[in-house]
Amino acid sequence: MNRHPAYILLAMPLLLASAPKVQAQQDPMYSQYMFNTLAFNPAYAGSADAFTAMLLSRHQWLGFPGAPSTQTLSVHSPLPGNKLALGGNLIHDVAGPARQNSAFIDVAYRIRTGENTRLAFGLSGGVNFFQADLASLKTVEVDPQNANIKGKALPNFGFGLFWHAQRYYLGLSAPKLLENKIGADGTVVTNQEFRHYFLMGGYVMDLTQDLKFKPSFMLRAVEGAPLSLDLNANFLLRDRVWFGALYRLGNAFGLMAQFRVNEQLRLGYAFDMTTTRLGAYNAGTHELMLSYDFKYTKGRTISPRYF
Repeated sequence: MNRHPAYILLAMPLLLASAPKVQAQQDPMYSQYMFNTLAFNPAYAGSADAFTAMLLSRHQWLGFPGAPSTQTLSVHSPLPGNKLALGGNLIHDVAGPARQNSAFIDVAYRIRTGENTRLAFGLSGGVNFFQADLASLKTVEVDPQNANIKGKALPNFGFGLFWHAQRYYLGLSAPKLLENKIGADGTVVTNQEFRHYFLMGGYVMDLTQDLKFKPSFMLRAVEGAPLSLDLNANFLLRDRVWFGALYRLGNAFGLMAQFRVNEQLRLGYAFDMTTTRLGAYNAGTHELMLSYDFKYTKGRTISPRYF
């Protein structure tokens, strides 16, 4: 018996949330993950059937000393023939004394699985340059001559799967498979890159002629941290304005909005507040996004973009 894809997508996070907990999260997280998917799933490349460039800036826990800050630039496009797609990511991430600058190239191979569905297999490869000024910390006793890590290159590769139609999607990925050693002298608390696993999905349904509803989720698993589950509920008004709410299980809640200026340009904003004790010491997290779909041929681009 065929089942509607909405039931499959909505049931998936409930099933996996009951899985055993894994052990600290290192890679950046995003509130607007459904529009920044290439940052953690290479199979997303080319899914918009246009040359897309996206810039995102996230500023977490404003007012908190050493708060994380992340900037991401991603580009991707299908190649002639539409079976292959290429993409790339540049990520700058700061958290306390640690800084990471990453550059990754993504390749996706796409096959049709139905009249309106497509499955993509993605591979990514690149390098992460890590540095840390642990000698600047005032709360630990370290030898300044041995504590600092300056521009250590950490090569890595990852994979992803992305199955989608115009109105629903399901993705699974592990963007960094190698668990590189960061500190070899025992002075670094986090001395290893841990694998991160991501499962995400979403579905768009019509409520009225002018209003659509899109529930979505993302499940993150990483060694050294509990499972993290994001639940989002967004509405699309007249195929132009997105607005909705987000909830990160046991961690944060917030609001988000996006405005489609025209067929090609989109502007997005998200705000969230932590529900943990850190909430009393910061002014929340702000995330800004700008996305543009380039077109080189006459005619209309695929519009609107649901993810």
